[in-house]
Amino acid sequence: MTTEIEERRIDTVDLRVGMYICRLDRPWEGTPFPLQGFEVRDEDDIRTVREWSRHVYIDALREVARDPKRKVVEKPGGWNLRRASTMPSALRFDRARSYTDTQTVAEELPRAREALQTAVDSLERIYKDIAAGGDFNAEDVERAVRPLVASVLRSADAFLFLEGMRSHDTYSYTHALNCSALAAVFGRHMGLQEETIISLAAGGLLMDIGKTRVPEPLLQAPRALDEDETQAVRQHVDHGLALLRQAGIQDVDVISTHHERHNGTGYPHGVFELGIPIAGRMLGIIDSYDAMSSVRPYRPALSRHHALQQIYAARDVLFQSELVEQFQVCLSVYPTGSLVELTSGEVAMVMMQNQARRLKPRVLVLTTPEKEPLPDFMPVDLLIQGDHQPPRSIVRGLTPGEFPIDTAGYLRA
Repeated sequence: MTTEIEERRIDTVDLRVGMYICRLDRPWEGTPFPLQGFEVRDEDDIRTVREWSRHVYIDALREVARDPKRKVVEKPGGWNLRRASTMPSALRFDRARSYTDTQTVAEELPRAREALQTAVDSLERIYKDIAAGGDFNAEDVERAVRPLVASVLRSADAFLFLEGMRSHDTYSYTHALNCSALAAVFGRHMGLQEETIISLAAGGLLMDIGKTRVPEPLLQAPRALDEDETQAVRQHVDHGLALLRQAGIQDVDVISTHHERHNGTGYPHGVFELGIPIAGRMLGIIDSYDAMSSVRPYRPALSRHHALQQIYAARDVLFQSELVEQFQVCLSVYPTGSLVELTSGEVAMVMMQNQARRLKPRVLVLTTPEKEPLPDFMPVDLLIQGDHQPPRSIVRGLTPGEFPIDTAGYLRA
């Protein structure tokens, strides 16, 4: 007789009473656990497992609910926007689900352009509907994120590269699109199911939608806000939840928790550590990273490389360490879409990561060594270079606008 199992990898920080551990991230020998696996019976078991392992493999078919009124592990599907459904507060991690690029960046660019334009058009409709005082159409959200996620699943780099090349006029639109794309890329890296990635990307698109109900002078103030003004801006979380419920979407925990922080200093409720849904933890990292690497009225932007360093410095303080480390691996040292300066003096944008050598991505050279824009941008693989000139490497990440270059024509090529 055979025994059917459904094995899933999870980080031990997400371990819960009632789960059945069938495999560790190390051999059973030398650990205090039985060789055949065991059920997690109490918090002491969880603490012991965390002392020995960073991640484990559980048998989802043998999970036991201790409280008959509440399941131990939620198994959310996608966020079906055609019915009043919910964003998942617990994401299903299935590390057996491994995504690989099926298209090169060059091959994916035409469809990534279409996905980007569809997302921009849908987001503009959403903001227009809200500005007119009405409810936004939830189907516009799905219309925006499904092609975006499909593109990211075919190529992890193409959409982020195009978004980096796009002219960014409105922070709200740009931040929403960036966070949605980053959520899709992070979800793919973490091995989430496609429908769950779509849910996460929808959360990234909508998590700051409540700022449409905050007075614009507060959002654009070129100074530090006082306490009352800060509280008014923080109300965007409640405004956003109200807008989503008006659109027929209920109990969106992802939206309500993306400003909560690991050490409890976030808002609106001061939730901390594992009290924050994992999707909220992921989007909190994404939101902070993109905000730091964007120009704001009250401060200049950081380079994406520097923003990643700031996120890393805040691990186990503002953000869960394990997720920060995965985010770093996901985006690499110089994230796709980053502007960088090469040893040649040329300015380039990162097009595609080289997984074997993280410091040697494929880039698009935008300028001459004297920082003059090239008439035709030139792709260069820093890992594989010819002998006609000294090999290039990246010197540093650049901040947006440090060397203004019009890249809009490349999107139409």
